[in-house]
Amino acid sequence: MTRDPCRVRVGGPLAQHASCFAEELAKRGYSPWCAVRHLQLLAQVSRWLEGQGLAACDLDEERVGEFLRARRAQGYAGEVSERSVVTLLGYVPALRLAPPAQKELTAVERLVEKYRRYLVEERALAAGTVRAYVGVARAFLSGREVDGALDLSQLSGKEVTAFVVGECRRRRVAWAQALVPGLRSLLRFLSFEGLTAHPLAGAVPAASVLKGNLPRGLDAGVVEALPASCDTSTAVGRRDLAVLTLLSRLGLRAAEVAGLGLDDVDWHHGELVVRGKGGRRDRLPLPADVGEALAAYLVDGRPETEDRAVFLRVHAPVTAMTPTNVSAIVRRACKRAGVPEAGAHRLRHSTATSMLRAGGSLAEVGQVLRQSRAATTAVYAKVDRIALRAMAQPWPGALA
Repeated sequence: MTRDPCRVRVGGPLAQHASCFAEELAKRGYSPWCAVRHLQLLAQVSRWLEGQGLAACDLDEERVGEFLRARRAQGYAGEVSERSVVTLLGYVPALRLAPPAQKELTAVERLVEKYRRYLVEERALAAGTVRAYVGVARAFLSGREVDGALDLSQLSGKEVTAFVVGECRRRRVAWAQALVPGLRSLLRFLSFEGLTAHPLAGAVPAASVLKGNLPRGLDAGVVEALPASCDTSTAVGRRDLAVLTLLSRLGLRAAEVAGLGLDDVDWHHGELVVRGKGGRRDRLPLPADVGEALAAYLVDGRPETEDRAVFLRVHAPVTAMTPTNVSAIVRRACKRAGVPEAGAHRLRHSTATSMLRAGGSLAEVGQVLRQSRAATTAVYAKVDRIALRAMAQPWPGALA
């Protein structure tokens, strides 16, 4: 099998796009071997279009599905998904897949979509929170549509309570934690839109969840061992060191590290712009060790790409890292250091607990972690052993 993309011949309607496709694959970090495979797939799609008497402009997601079924019928061993083919074809700027035929949305789907836009545009909630709340809305509204119409004017508090009780009985605890605030948010939205006769958010009962777990930071030795496990002679090691330094020194969330852009680093003033929850933008000081780790990765480690994200994947396609990728870096570092596996958020807890041990106040912890509510930071009072020891009363009879 050839490893030279230039030797792959593409005929038919897509032949004119082959060179642009090869250039885009190389730009996105695909190896020559992978580029050859994808060009051969492009050639197969082109031959199928030609056999069907279709042009490049006739290609859409539905036709991609037809191509894959025909490909399987011809006995091709390599399984290819429709999503991967659509993604690859999207790399060619001049090739635009015709949008799939839009099916008519149901009344529930229209309302859920309107609610989703409200959460994003009006409430500016984080993407994960939006997904959770939309899931709650879909579960609550499903089955309430009658003859294509959705009438919520007769919705009662009894129905709301019954829904919560039923869901909590058959779902996991994590679902219950998202259910209550999500349902209250939905009911406030429905009331605001005038779709319910009365405000019903107050009818949502609280879900009693045992919160016995305390914030668990990592020992100082473990926090130091994770960056030390990175092999800084490699590009991956320099990237991972920068990620771990940001997490441990500044207490950033995984999503905040993943969302960091090149324009967010102000080298002149020694500051970092962090995009937090709810669209917040905070400026944090850039410590010397964090700046050195970032500079080492950016100068000798970060792939050359038009993507403005600071941290990029090393495997093609070379794109911005996700919060899941950031957490995976922490887990791999734990494995290399020979310590129990931990996620990125444990390093955030470590930042808070180390500040308290050094004599910092809860207010200072809240400022560093950029928590808008004092009640959120107050949970760390449970692990502030120094302050708790001063408040503890002697055991009866211990002084006798």
